[in-house]
Amino acid sequence: MEEHLNLKDAMEIIPIRKVRLFIVSAGVLLVLFTVSGCGSLISSAASDIVSGMSRAMRNNDDLKTVEQGTPACLLMIDGFLESSPDNESLLISGANLYSSYTMFVDDSDRRRRLARKGLQYGLRAVCVKNRAACGLRDRPFDEFAETISNISISDAPAYYALGASWAAWIAEEQGNWDAVAEISRVEAVMEKIVELDDLSMHGGAHMYLGVINSLLPAALGGRPEEGRGHFEKAAALSKDNLMVKVLFAKHYARTMFDRELHDRLLKAVIEADPNTPGLVTNNLMAQQKARELLSSADDYF
Repeated sequence: MEEHLNLKDAMEIIPIRKVRLFIVSAGVLLVLFTVSGCGSLISSAASDIVSGMSRAMRNNDDLKTVEQGTPACLLMIDGFLESSPDNESLLISGANLYSSYTMFVDDSDRRRRLARKGLQYGLRAVCVKNRAACGLRDRPFDEFAETISNISISDAPAYYALGASWAAWIAEEQGNWDAVAEISRVEAVMEKIVELDDLSMHGGAHMYLGVINSLLPAALGGRPEEGRGHFEKAAALSKDNLMVKVLFAKHYARTMFDRELHDRLLKAVIEADPNTPGLVTNNLMAQQKARELLSSADDYF
């Protein structure tokens, strides 16, 4: 398996800021805060509290409340992992939450620390799931791809968390083109997730692949039409997830200078009802980003 998109070689073509923006936006589709696994090693009462907190955060219609409340959950997960360092569910939750929370943080150094910890939890999660995956990141790409090709559907949650947290880490490593080049590894992970279970995380693996393939126009080595196919598949799998259409507009329609598609997708997001259980916070953020993109469309096109 070869690396499809060598972004390191494209450093003069793609602004690093664009790479960060795509992944931070995509991170919303971790379905923001997946901490439902936290209670596996604590009392059932505490487990119920954590699960209820997770649902409440995903369904909260006040983004500021979610922003201010999340650090307590981060510390709670860290505390659980101090006692149970090899708990796969806790590691997946930590990878997801730390990576997602970067979107609320303005300070770049702090974002980098959060994203780095998310990636560390993601790497530990796949290592706990399968000891053959320990040290996965440091392997040559061919060996990495061979390991990924052998994962099973039971591995999908851990590897999705790894791929998403890895993407978030890349996004924060501005100016580090060795880090940006690791996008090809995120792509390999998400391609395998699609093969195993393309419904997982509301079609999130398709969404990531849509963005990755749309980073460059075809003339410069990108695969935007393949990206469009992934966006359309993600939208079909999760009609209520408004962030898919936002990223479709931002990364495919803008790359292709398709103003009609761009505006149609964003207007549909703004006009939609965001109150889908489990996606309320995600959808409100999508509507906020849709308005920002529409307001800048005249300048862009």
